[in-house]
Amino acid sequence: MAATQNTRERIVSAAARLFYAEGIRAVSVDAVAEAAGLTKRTLYYHFKSKDELIAAYLEERDQPNLKLFQKWFSETDGDAASKIKAIFLNLARAARHPKWKGCGFLRTSAELANMPGHPAIRIAAAHKRKFEDWLRQSFETEGIAEAARLARQMLLLLDGSFAVVLLHRDPSYMETAGEAAATLVKLALSEPSVQQPAGRGK
Repeated sequence: MAATQNTRERIVSAAARLFYAEGIRAVSVDAVAEAAGLTKRTLYYHFKSKDELIAAYLEERDQPNLKLFQKWFSETDGDAASKIKAIFLNLARAARHPKWKGCGFLRTSAELANMPGHPAIRIAAAHKRKFEDWLRQSFETEGIAEAARLARQMLLLLDGSFAVVLLHRDPSYMETAGEAAATLVKLALSEPSVQQPAGRGK
């Protein structure tokens, strides 16, 4: 069982490197098998199709990505505005690496835009929802009244900055998005939190 799991992990790891670097359509199953040091027959023993492998690639990125955002948020001193800004600043730093190719979830979704029912699309959408839900919960903990709305604004700024930085190859756009995000959070923090009126519903 362990050997089977290790083989699967080798395949997903090889696919992840190639898919992220070159895009899912540019990479063949043969190329993934070769990078994993396996035969194509062995690859197909673990994955019925390339579509299944693409979905596994995104699924493998899901939790590590979320945990990294949460780590940047939790390890930053200050209020929620400072913590949100830190996410953007850390991403801008990552975007300066020559191998940075943007958000794997968004890039894969763009390549599969004509296949809305593709399993990888569902995984990408679920990943973005998890990020938004985590932010909403974090803002609710801070007593922010419209936490859900603010979380969605953060997601839009984040994904928008991913797209523009990838287009211009200029991470300062992500830093600017971080400043806008921090401003929105500061405004939300300055507003009184909404509390349930006493005796409501009676």
